[in-house]
Amino acid sequence: MIKTPRNEYINRELSWLQFNARVLQEAADENVPLLERLRFVGIFSNNLDEFFKVRYATIKRIDQAGKRGKRELGGWKASELLEQITKNVIKQQSESLKIIDTIKERLEDHDIFVIKEDEVTPDQDSYIRNYFVSKVSPALMTFMLNDLDAFPHLKDSAAYLAVKLLLKKEKPSSDTVSAILESKTPEKVYALIEIPRNIDRFVVLPRKEGKDFVILLDDLIRYCMEIIFNIFDYKSVTAHMIKITRDSQLDIDSDLSKSFIEKISSSVQSRRDGEPVRFVYDKEIDKDTLQFLMDKMGIDNTDSIIPGGRYHNRRDYMNFPMLKDGILTNKPLKPLAIHGLSLHKSLLETIAQKDFLQYTPYHTFSYTVKFLRESALDPKVKTIKITIYRLASISHIASSLINAVKNGKKVTVSIELQARFDEKANIRYAELMQREGVQLIFGVPGLKVHCKACVIEREEAGRLKRYGFISTGNFNESTAKVYTDYTLFTANESLLKEVNKVFKFFEINYKVSRYKHLLVSPHYTRLSLIRLVDKEIQNSKNGLPAEIRLKLNSLTDREMIDKLYEASTAGVKIQLIIRGICCLVPGVPGMSENIEAKSIVDKFLEHPRLYIFHNNGDAKVYISSADWMTRNLDRRVEISCPIYDKDIKQELIDTYNICWADNVKARKLSEKQDNVYIRNDAPKVRSQVKTYEYYLQKLKN
Repeated sequence: MIKTPRNEYINRELSWLQFNARVLQEAADENVPLLERLRFVGIFSNNLDEFFKVRYATIKRIDQAGKRGKRELGGWKASELLEQITKNVIKQQSESLKIIDTIKERLEDHDIFVIKEDEVTPDQDSYIRNYFVSKVSPALMTFMLNDLDAFPHLKDSAAYLAVKLLLKKEKPSSDTVSAILESKTPEKVYALIEIPRNIDRFVVLPRKEGKDFVILLDDLIRYCMEIIFNIFDYKSVTAHMIKITRDSQLDIDSDLSKSFIEKISSSVQSRRDGEPVRFVYDKEIDKDTLQFLMDKMGIDNTDSIIPGGRYHNRRDYMNFPMLKDGILTNKPLKPLAIHGLSLHKSLLETIAQKDFLQYTPYHTFSYTVKFLRESALDPKVKTIKITIYRLASISHIASSLINAVKNGKKVTVSIELQARFDEKANIRYAELMQREGVQLIFGVPGLKVHCKACVIEREEAGRLKRYGFISTGNFNESTAKVYTDYTLFTANESLLKEVNKVFKFFEINYKVSRYKHLLVSPHYTRLSLIRLVDKEIQNSKNGLPAEIRLKLNSLTDREMIDKLYEASTAGVKIQLIIRGICCLVPGVPGMSENIEAKSIVDKFLEHPRLYIFHNNGDAKVYISSADWMTRNLDRRVEISCPIYDKDIKQELIDTYNICWADNVKARKLSEKQDNVYIRNDAPKVRSQVKTYEYYLQKLKN
């Protein structure tokens, strides 16, 4: 349980850590297949790395600048918050190590053995040594530390083995070794070995008697220490892992002579020199080795120093070998077709008749790709405009847009080069599309373009007709397999005319259009949402039914939280499904007694934003790219799209209700932040499975 200095708001960083604790709960859940549990350990670790690079680094900068920031930090002083975060992370890291050990024990029940270097059998020795010499040794970067004038630059989030050699008293003949023996600490030699990132972390050894054996690359290197250091005459060698996490903030160059792509590229490159914000080490490391490293790196006790386990970069567990023919993983759900929308016919002709909703990964993402491919080939299509935030490493979206240019279409792409940790991929695609003739727009100065929308213009009967789609998620084939997201395909002229206005804003930033239908950040979303909440408050005061139901990734904006508190006090019933950060405190008498909040963490990552306002029985329903965070409302370009099709509106309400009924994977969000699973006497509902069944039934009707 986490105690907060005040009870109006929960600190966002501590709330985020509790979200990551829910991910860790999945790793601990005995009902989750074993290899999926390892995957959740990897997700937990990857999340934590990004948290330190971004959020922890931000708090550290606040502390170093001497800023108080207590309101922004939920009543915490920056220094106290940094200390609390470190305490929580140490506890979670310890728990994650126990979970890994338990999973490995369970794997042995299925004849899968993850072995260490001291468990290698004689018949495995030859295979490991040959593998090391042929694949690993050429890729190793090894630093001898004793006589280096400057400590080597440690890469962000790379894993290193800190090696200590205790030399024998007699001097060997090697001149190199003699030089080291004459250094200040002749009895000890320290070294660092960088674990190669371009080699699989898990090495599958030859199967024996139906049993599978896996050794981590780290332990394979430990096993071959004598090959690495054969020029030294040593009596013992130890190797323990360490890792540095660096501040990932991008500092954008103001040089007017550089293009925006050049500025972002330069900033991404300079990220490697970011200040260290976390130092993780194997808690079994010798004290003298640890002190030697900390002295050389200039790390002191004011930094976040995390004693960890034997292995770091546990994010690699997301790629643990899929052994036993998939019986230890989730049964794959085949993505479904959208009822009434055929991939074998013209999508545009069908969408011209009515709107359709794609809900990935329950529905196949192929509809998005097919829409663009058809538009690229259709002679009647004249223009394509689309926003891009994150692309897959091999993107059919990008290739479709390039294909459209080659077929004479005018293609305009607003690409966000500052999509955190995807900058390199977006820069690569931006340069490729630019070379092929795609007109690129690099967002709006001071604003990230986070909305997800596309509009095309097609010549029909002597005039241009618009078609398009608006989504809650990225146009990314890879993430569409694991992120749940809504996409509305429509030919509604009222909606698409306003989407077109958003693209005009990208080109002429000083001209702000008015919108009757879409809620567009940063100019109108906040005010529009407040009006929608106020309408529910007024209905409640007038004795009418009043209800607000939201599905978000995060809820952190103080003004919107206060507005929900006001609605609760006025009697409005509020249901919140928040996957990640929730700074609102639900269920507090006199403040939020009419607010319930839940979080669902399961096989798929819950990513859509959905707003449902009761509106006295005539529900107003929006899908959106915007969470209720200050950055989404005030510092990004976002689109919230109203749903006018009655069937789709009901479909969205139905899928929300399925999520709300979850009593298998849902956790109650409360001031205690204890992530208690919701259990009741109702029939078991695992919402992601139930949602798939819902769409399967639609196809049968």
